[in-house]
Amino acid sequence: MIWSLALAALWGLAANILAMIPSKDNHWARAYFLIAVGIPIVGYVTYENGPWIGLLVLAAGMSVLRWPVIYLGRWLRGLM
Repeated sequence: MIWSLALAALWGLAANILAMIPSKDNHWARAYFLIAVGIPIVGYVTYENGPWIGLLVLAAGMSVLRWPVIYLGRWLRGLM
């Protein structure tokens, strides 16, 4: 298995485990951590496997962290 895809799978597993643990701040601190760790992993996957696999991994990460993406979209729509 390619190491970049293994890291992406490990990131997904960690994201799901972190989502199961109760949180007082609605998991936002964990989301920031997952975003900070996930962006370089997506870049590494794209570098090793090409842009299409990188986009698939990005879409998978966005589906896990959907609320930060929704709030980013609302913020960008407010700027327009």
